[in-house]
Amino acid sequence: ITAKRSSQDTVTAVGEEGDDPPKEASWKAALKTTVVDIDAGEFRGHKVSLWDLLHSHYIPEENRKELLELYEAGELTLEQVKTVVSTIVTRAAAAAAAAAERAEPAAPVDEPRAEPVATEAEPTPLHGD
Repeated sequence: ITAKRSSQDTVTAVGEEGDDPPKEASWKAALKTTVVDIDAGEFRGHKVSLWDLLHSHYIPEENRKELLELYEAGELTLEQVKTVVSTIVTRAAAAAAAAAERAEPAAPVDEPRAEPVATEAEPTPLHGD
């Protein structure tokens, strides 16, 4: 699927200020204000805008351009972009984590492993006696 853009829109958006904001501003604003709670990579535990996810190292440039063109042209809804981007980032982060695990040498068998240490010996009572 190819999205076509007219050069006239680009000239208007860049060169002139009219009463209406350029179309680009509304779709960009939607991407910047729509946040995703994604459990992958450095985004784990944070809400991240679709715009930031699209421009992360997890999304290849050619995919980003295609998604932006399709979204701007109205071929994809915001929800579809959210789904596609979330899927790509989750899979790419999982692949990167798996590659990192394979690259790290395993701990030698003859060395003792550290045991988890409890932070508290006894539970703290919620109410005073």
